[in-house]
Amino acid sequence: MNIQTIGVVGAGTMGNGIAHVSARSGLKVILVEVEQRFLDRGMATITKNLAREVEKSKITAAERDAALARIHPTLSRDELASCQLVVEAASERFEIKQQLFQALDQICPAETILASNTSSISITRLAGQTKRPDRVIGMHFFNPVPMMKLVEVIRGLATSDATYEAVKATAEKLGKTPVLVNDAPGFAANRVLVPMLNEAMFAVMEGVATPEAIDECFKLGMAHPMGPLTLADFVGLDVCLDIMHVLHSQLGEDKYRPCPLLIRMVEAGWLGKKSGRGFYKYE
Repeated sequence: MNIQTIGVVGAGTMGNGIAHVSARSGLKVILVEVEQRFLDRGMATITKNLAREVEKSKITAAERDAALARIHPTLSRDELASCQLVVEAASERFEIKQQLFQALDQICPAETILASNTSSISITRLAGQTKRPDRVIGMHFFNPVPMMKLVEVIRGLATSDATYEAVKATAEKLGKTPVLVNDAPGFAANRVLVPMLNEAMFAVMEGVATPEAIDECFKLGMAHPMGPLTLADFVGLDVCLDIMHVLHSQLGEDKYRPCPLLIRMVEAGWLGKKSGRGFYKYE
């Protein structure tokens, strides 16, 4: 399948990043949101990030303008009917994604591939909400999308070879490196990463060390570009908690139990960088 138009459902942190790299790579983008303010905020972020790439001489001003012209922001899901591939980048809640996949299955032609940017939810389960399970796949980008090269490509139980090959080729066209992962809780990256973040949070809660000290250990002792608690703030503490709930409920092991401190912080609205406060404070 030759994918020329991609739909992106959700203009938040991940959605606007996916729209950004897709448009910059020459694809037409239909960017859908539920409210105009979210759409405006997403487009403002894309515009700012493309301008930064011009400043760093990664692209020209003409390429920036051409990329922006390829993005069509809309509140109408019906416009996704023109897409060969639709990537869902909504909140990490099965009920939300379930409703979206059911709706997309009705809106999009039978040949359209439906992908999810989920970081932990079963692709097979999402595929089961549609009449095209062979054309449902996971396409898990990493934050910040314009910079991070990895895309986990997750095959559900029924995902066809043709669907996988089309999505793999699209990821490569976006300048990404696709890595094939089987459908399991947390997939590969988060199955390993999130328990590490969780243990760092337990260390803070138990008074082992401050967030700053733990992050310095990882940066200076293990050559990580940022420490686990800074990374958790950037990912979003609510997203981390959602993934931990999936890992804990589906794998049933105490080692995946979310740190009580994380639960309290999310309940307080301390979601990390996006809310201005997490393990650190942000302007």
